[in-house]
Amino acid sequence: MLNFTGIIIAVCTFLTIGIWHPIVIKTEYYWGTRAWVVYLVIGVAAIVGALFIEDTLLSAVVGVFGASALWGIGELFHQKKRVEKGWFPKNPKRK
Repeated sequence: MLNFTGIIIAVCTFLTIGIWHPIVIKTEYYWGTRAWVVYLVIGVAAIVGALFIEDTLLSAVVGVFGASALWGIGELFHQKKRVEKGWFPKNPKRK
């Protein structure tokens, strides 16, 4: 019997990281780095929530989502530096 759990978690991890990438870019563009607190709350809530989910697959996916949110905090500040270097556009309406 084949066990697809690992492959499903891998695909969900890949998709989650792929989803967070544009979210980080848009967050920095519209709100700057001050939204890092929102990422922290989402990340911690998801990781704590994963502790209470009995289904292994769902718990893993929620945990990966939370870890990606926490990783996004660092990426938010890296994105700010990328904008300063001119690699990404700066929002002219935001000061």
